[in-house]
Amino acid sequence: MSTATSHEPFVHPALFYRGTDQYIAGTVPFLREGLDAGEPAAVAAPPDRLELIREGLGERAAEVRFIDMTRAGRNPGRIIPSVLRKFADAQPSARRVRIIGEPIWQGRSAVEYPACVQHEALINAAFTGRAVTILCPYDAGQLEKQALSDALATHPVVIDADGETQSTAYSPEQIIARYNEPLLAPLGAAAFPFAAQTLPDTRDFAVSQARSLGVSGVSLGDLELVVAELTTNSVVHGAGSGTLRIWAESDRIVCEVHDGGRLTDPLAGRRPPNPTQPGGRGLLLVHQLADLVRVHTGPDGTTIRCYLPG
Repeated sequence: MSTATSHEPFVHPALFYRGTDQYIAGTVPFLREGLDAGEPAAVAAPPDRLELIREGLGERAAEVRFIDMTRAGRNPGRIIPSVLRKFADAQPSARRVRIIGEPIWQGRSAVEYPACVQHEALINAAFTGRAVTILCPYDAGQLEKQALSDALATHPVVIDADGETQSTAYSPEQIIARYNEPLLAPLGAAAFPFAAQTLPDTRDFAVSQARSLGVSGVSLGDLELVVAELTTNSVVHGAGSGTLRIWAESDRIVCEVHDGGRLTDPLAGRRPPNPTQPGGRGLLLVHQLADLVRVHTGPDGTTIRCYLPG
């Protein structure tokens, strides 16, 4: 099953599979083909899928990098810089790189899904012009119809159960716009308006509120860093001021920052750091620390919402 084309260096097919046999048939030959061609290969998927591929590859599994997507990709916003780009960028002499990435699986929550599908759309911009093939499996027997429909918009082609490749209604920009959803904070969420001169007070407020909600230890330190980065970004790059809100949601602590600025770069925070460029790592750090990051930007400003362990 060849998925590379001569006219476009970056190739991004979706694989629609039903059941174990179709999953193995769609992934193992893809990896073997790449290994036979001398292409470095990686798989980022849930643990049960990784085991299926390991068994299918046999001894050749030692030639493949395996990544637990439920951990490395817990926050979809860190998959591009910390999984896909990290592996591809580490192969500078390779003619082509092959990656299987499965960021959407049964069990992803409704609050996570918009970030997942936006991630799939942004892969295309992140790898334009790169000699990389990223195959994204979708469990057509378990996932909601909306997930399969969205996959047709975020991938130029789809490979069906028979191994046939078909063109899709490819429109990643529309997906990014569609899931740029307003984020409404719950009534009664603790709020703190801030500006440059009150940034230390804002961090103190966040820590105090988090402690009152039962957060401690590493999680408390991570939340303080997230709040510091987001509020500083609002002062420096936004409208110079903003509002912090914080509350508990199930077993997680949620903090969000709203300001009057407009986030125009959809890949902000999703690129690996440039070692020659000072600064510019704030939102990237936020993605690394948070379990989930949701963003809404529009004429009235930008809201960045982060979910961290409680």
